Amino acid sequence: MGAMEDIKKETEDRMHKTIDSLKKDLTKIRTGRATPALLDGITVDYYGNPAPINQVANISVPDARMLVVQPWEKSMIKEIEKAVQASNLGLNPQSDGNQIRLPIPPLSEERRKELFKGCGKIGEECKVALRNVRRDSNDKLKKAQKDKLVTEDQEKKGLDDVQKVTDKYIKMVDEQLALKEKEIMEV
Repeated sequence: MGAMEDIKKETEDRMHKTIDSLKKDLTKIRTGRATPALLDGITVDYYGNPAPINQVANISVPDARMLVVQPWEKSMIKEIEKAVQASNLGLNPQSDGNQIRLPIPPLSEERRKELFKGCGKIGEECKVALRNVRRDSNDKLKKAQKDKLVTEDQEKKGLDDVQKVTDKYIKMVDEQLALKEKEIMEV
């Protein structure tokens, strides 16, 4: 019974990591609302080394349509402005010499649809990854049965369990996408 439990646990762990990755990818997609996670994918040149913005500055959200970036060193202001402009977030940094204000413009209907399509693509890639985990787990169960580590009935139950876990995680992907769509479509 140990082989089956190991396979089931590994399946759950791998699928859970896939969902975590999906959540992280979805937070990087801009909505009309300000959130520090918007800047997560942006790195700046920090004395010759790439560093995420949140490692060289404090990021705050004074209201739903504004981000404020307060660099720990004033010399980083130009670098941060350059990095934000180079990203394709469509944000216009406004600096006063001490901090950078990033107004979050409302999204056009066309841009909302574009962003949602991008979410769908990320969701589909996640589902493919989940199905790959399912296939790997099923192959391990079949091999365990072939090697006489589990009985045919145990293999059958294992395959059924793996499918149930897969269904559960596919449903989670759909739920995450629905939440993100609501966020994107919110005016």
